[in-house]
Amino acid sequence: MSRTHRIYNLAGAIVPFLAFLVAIVLLWNSWVDWTDLGILAGVYLATGFGVTVGFHRLLTHRSFQTHMPIQYLFAILGSMSVQGPVMSWVADHRKHHAHTDEEGDPHSPHTHDGSLYGLWYAHMGWLFDRQGKAQWQKYAKDLYEDPIMHRINKLFPFWALLGILIPFGLGYAIDGTLRGALTAALWGGLVRIFLLHHVTWSINSVCHFFGRRRFDLEDHSTNVAWLAIPSMGESWHHNHHAFPRAAVHGLRWYEIDVTGTFIRTLRRVGLAWNVVEITPERQKAKEVRPQEAVAAAV
Repeated sequence: MSRTHRIYNLAGAIVPFLAFLVAIVLLWNSWVDWTDLGILAGVYLATGFGVTVGFHRLLTHRSFQTHMPIQYLFAILGSMSVQGPVMSWVADHRKHHAHTDEEGDPHSPHTHDGSLYGLWYAHMGWLFDRQGKAQWQKYAKDLYEDPIMHRINKLFPFWALLGILIPFGLGYAIDGTLRGALTAALWGGLVRIFLLHHVTWSINSVCHFFGRRRFDLEDHSTNVAWLAIPSMGESWHHNHHAFPRAAVHGLRWYEIDVTGTFIRTLRRVGLAWNVVEITPERQKAKEVRPQEAVAAAV
């Protein structure tokens, strides 16, 4: 990884964190209103779906198909989350699945003896070491050969800036003042980036360290229920590793998966097709049998 890349990653992690601290001070002094929080929620959902629907389930795993303009829109929204250019994100994640919790996994806590250091490394440390190093030509060849996707990838700095300018513009349009625009940019821009960063990074760390399992897998992936809502369904990570191409990760009725519901809605209105869903029979066939679970515990 180049020194410039490391500096960008460091800035991408530190600047939203500092903005979060500033936001806490402003919140304490009541320098925030429902407009700011509404913009935060709206942009969080839009860019969050860019990651969960776009980067992850559509572009990485091809869990469903959609029209090309919609695919490009999700790639742009995901880029506005400031988690790296689309091709880097997809390549890293495909490499993660190819080497899950083994040598070669970009962000496993278990390649560092499963220690607390490994947990930190999976959460953030890998950003300064392995992030963006997976070969695009090998792990994201389909995106690499798409000229429009290639262009979206190169324009990543612009999309990152746009993710702050949009809340700024919304704040000014609604409040009519520079202060309103700046606080909206703070909450809907930098604070939103900070929150979405750590929710996404928690899938890499927490969901390979703590949580529950029910499928017969050799990796350490887990389901973490309390992360389901902020991650929009991504924290049913053990389910995902059992069935990587599934468009819906919440496989049981009580497993809240907002992203899966959104994809099903796209299908109902004709904007998604060939949506991959896992039948109860396939799930049952992969579950750990009770006697095997007891034997493993012993």
